Amino acid sequence: MARNSAQDNPLAPVTIAVGQEDLLLDRAVQEVVAAARAADADTDVRDLTSDQLQPGTLAELTSPSLFAERKVVVVRNAQDLSADTIKDVKAYLGAPAEEITLVLLHAGGAKGKGLLDAARKAGAREIACPKMTKPADRLSFVRAEFRALGRSATPEACQALVDSIGSDLRELASATTQLVADVEGTIDEAVVGRYYTGRAEASSFTVADRAVEGRAAEALEALRWSLSTGVAPVLITSALAQGVRAIGKLSSARGGRPADLARELGMPPWKIDRVRQQMRGWTPDGVAVALLAVAEADAGVKGGGDDPEYALEKAVVTIARAARMRRG
Repeated sequence: MARNSAQDNPLAPVTIAVGQEDLLLDRAVQEVVAAARAADADTDVRDLTSDQLQPGTLAELTSPSLFAERKVVVVRNAQDLSADTIKDVKAYLGAPAEEITLVLLHAGGAKGKGLLDAARKAGAREIACPKMTKPADRLSFVRAEFRALGRSATPEACQALVDSIGSDLRELASATTQLVADVEGTIDEAVVGRYYTGRAEASSFTVADRAVEGRAAEALEALRWSLSTGVAPVLITSALAQGVRAIGKLSSARGGRPADLARELGMPPWKIDRVRQQMRGWTPDGVAVALLAVAEADAGVKGGGDDPEYALEKAVVTIARAARMRRG
């Protein structure tokens, strides 16, 4: 069956996501995976780093299957592929396999440019994922996030959010999502001020998000800021528990569309998408370790220990380490 390789078709045979903005690169992958699973819920997704794609590996992954299963093959940091593997990929670009979507994530610089040029020449669908270094770009990003979530935010609110959080697109996306989830009606500057008094890290949910993403240093910074601005320790343990439980629920659920999983797990669809981003690196053992750490922290902040702040710091570090078990 022939497939349309138009730029707006996530199921084009080859997609190249070009740039160095991690959030946009991950979203490019998610869009393709979501489209593939909408077409076939049993789609097999192979997410590989450049060192995992050795000469011959792509041929194995894209060889015809007895069951003609749909497959998505993601290759990260494609600019770092070995010369022999690049030859394999270039050969594949000339005759992509049916029911398989290849997604190449490329930094976009001079390194590996030959592969990028070959993909473009072959008609690959391309998604730009540049670093947003200008304040105006980040402001446009925030406005687009609110529109995508179907909510209105005043220009002053968008600017206040950028001023409070800064240049991290993941932080901006997380803050936008949290505001939409928590606030009804138009989001204005006063609302942003209540939630983000100078730094987004004042939110207990930001502490949890950074921890389950394995970003220990940022989670600890967020934790200290939260405590210094008066966030109750019990709210932080609650957010940590919700974050880890969400990872556990989604990792044990059968793959499917966000709307279906939302009904099954009792989460809103937007949260399904966010937790999917955070799941990479988690194992069942990691979830168990993290849940135990949360329970110990909860006891510590409710009178079971002498130092609630230390109990929270210990839990955050343990959770962040657990989030990286699969990555070693």
